Amino acid sequence: MFTKKLGIDLGTTNTLVFVPNRGVVINEPSVVAVSVDDNRVLAVGNSAKEMIGRTPETIVAYRPLKDGVIADYRVTEAMLRYFIDKSLGRMRMFQPEVMISVPAGVTSTERRAVVEAATKAGAKAAYVVKEPVLAAIGAGIPINEPSGHMIVDIGGGTTDVAVISLGGIVASTSVKVAGNKLDQAIADYIKRNYNLAIGDRTAEDIKIAIGSAVPLSEELSMEIKGRDLMSGLPRVIEIRSPEITEAVSNELSEIIQAIKQVLHQTPPELAADIMERGIVMSGGTSLLRGIDELVFQETGVIAHIAQNPLLSVANGTGIALEHLDVYKRSIMTKR
Repeated sequence: MFTKKLGIDLGTTNTLVFVPNRGVVINEPSVVAVSVDDNRVLAVGNSAKEMIGRTPETIVAYRPLKDGVIADYRVTEAMLRYFIDKSLGRMRMFQPEVMISVPAGVTSTERRAVVEAATKAGAKAAYVVKEPVLAAIGAGIPINEPSGHMIVDIGGGTTDVAVISLGGIVASTSVKVAGNKLDQAIADYIKRNYNLAIGDRTAEDIKIAIGSAVPLSEELSMEIKGRDLMSGLPRVIEIRSPEITEAVSNELSEIIQAIKQVLHQTPPELAADIMERGIVMSGGTSLLRGIDELVFQETGVIAHIAQNPLLSVANGTGIALEHLDVYKRSIMTKR
């Protein structure tokens, strides 16, 4: 019997779908637009994200995942069904085996919710694997070796920090501070200092264009448009990179604290391995300028950004699906 396999990186901000032999076939925002009157799903992914902040009262565009876990079960199921159908195309008559990533700090109830949402969305079987394990596999770390490897996966909703050895997690933590909290911090800073209201998308654009974890040798600046809180009218201001570094400093220090906490929990032999090999960073937010430098300054351990940090978890699901026997120790739940 022909079985199709899919790997899904179910993220707070984006969902990526990996199909073996084809690679990542879908990379779309984890956003669903729902009609308020009849609770009907109108759009998913890119088309739904376009609607954020621009919908009439009868339509709500929102993210069904909060901090890496399911906040709205029914909408998550609809979103998963859309992504599974889209990635399989003509092969939809076959029920796929699906591997889904979950944050390191996920509870058994949250894990069960993910498995149930996937099976109701049309999966024949659902495997659930912790995100840092998949990020490590996708970043090319030989996780089954008897040596310590540290992975820091900074996504949209959560930062997962883990030390992996012999295919399992030795020490880990998951904090609900990541890309979305940085965006919020930027929006709050501009509101506080400039009396200007900006949306989530503008805050994210600022972070990508001029954001930095450490002061830059060459200052960057950009013009932003928003609504003046005093007059209620549109206004344009110029903002500089040192201001953004200041705006996100508290959130970044929470991420650093999480890394230090896991380093404190790591057995000495594995800590020596990490000192030698360094920390591997993955996830979209690890693309923030100078974040590897900040980690080195604060911990004394060299940090490397994974080759394709945005795709690490998705690629990890694909590799693990193709070699289930090799990674069976790392897989938590099958349904």
